Amino acid sequence: MTAMKRTSLSGQIADIDLKLLRVFKTVVECGGFSAAEVELNIGRSAISRQMSDLETRLDMHLCLRGRSGFQLTEHGRLVYKATQELLVDLEKFRANVNAVHSRLVGELTLGLTDNMLTDANSAVTEVLGKFHQQEPEVKINLQVASPNEVERAVIEGRANMGIIPQHHILPGLEYHDLHAETSLFYCGNRHPLFELPAADIDMPRISQHDFIAPGYTHSVLLKEQFPQLKAAATSYQVEGIATLILSGQYVGFLPDHYAALWVEKGLMRPLLPETLSYQVPFKIIVRRDARPNLLRAALLDAFSTEN
Repeated sequence: MTAMKRTSLSGQIADIDLKLLRVFKTVVECGGFSAAEVELNIGRSAISRQMSDLETRLDMHLCLRGRSGFQLTEHGRLVYKATQELLVDLEKFRANVNAVHSRLVGELTLGLTDNMLTDANSAVTEVLGKFHQQEPEVKINLQVASPNEVERAVIEGRANMGIIPQHHILPGLEYHDLHAETSLFYCGNRHPLFELPAADIDMPRISQHDFIAPGYTHSVLLKEQFPQLKAAATSYQVEGIATLILSGQYVGFLPDHYAALWVEKGLMRPLLPETLSYQVPFKIIVRRDARPNLLRAALLDAFSTEN
């Protein structure tokens, strides 16, 4: 009689299994071993060894690596999906335990819009510093991205909460007030408008030059408010807009706090600041149907207290 083959993972899932699965998840999301080195803070050989250990433990090949690059096998794709579900369930368990425990412990993922650091109106650094002092066992996973990407991360459950400039209202999100940001209209010091006296600059003259349209949603609002501007380039990030302005070939809107460094150095100047300006409210967003989470509630409370 043929002996039945012993299935993999027939025993209990141990801590080492969770560690290996987390390594595997990071490698997949980074797109390969080399890119995962910085994220995991270990060398490629150690990552390769741990991936081999996981494949041995599961008795299956999870990925192909070679000259053609990193690719998941069909088994690898299924294991990656199962790993995502497992880690989400573990975080749910941790959140549920926190609900009956006086000490906050766990991980909270916060999505932050890029290039907010120079805004004196933003309380983010102050709040996060105080929050860590009060709740030292809460691990903050801070992810910086464009506003659209932050929205997607919160809606898809990859981030517990996010901070974005509000350009619209999505039905799946709740919005909490934070602060307002002012944007002005700039040209670089190599642009033809830079040396002109302020009295010689008006909208007809500005409208003759190429404008950078922000790739995020409020570009629609700008078209309605300033229809004379002719979009010739697009960027989803503030840094991209600044780069194009500094090239001397384009004009565009930047948050005034972000542009201040180049203005002080004489590399940019605002144009028609009384006319070409707008304010955007920054909001904290959470998913409307998200499960109760003490960590998220505590950080929301910290922001509301600071405001």
